[in-house]
Amino acid sequence: MKSRIVLWAAIGALVAALWSIYITSTMHNLKNEGGFGWALICFTCPIALASHHAISLYQVLVANAATYAVVGTVVEIMRRRFRLHPIPN
Repeated sequence: MKSRIVLWAAIGALVAALWSIYITSTMHNLKNEGGFGWALICFTCPIALASHHAISLYQVLVANAATYAVVGTVVEIMRRRFRLHPIPN
């Protein structure tokens, strides 16, 4: 289970890194649009909601990895619980 949580955290850091690469390579400010792109960023990288503070890329990577690790922990606990106790027919 620990390796799966580490995988969730790595995916969280990767998502934040990919958003950073996309935004810097296209020079596209999705925050001002307020459309689907900004909603997708807020859903996949929740630290973006705290954008009124100056946050470095490394802080965003760590915060997103921690968020995904917490979500992954909850998902893995629920998955393990339902796998051990199958629903009777």
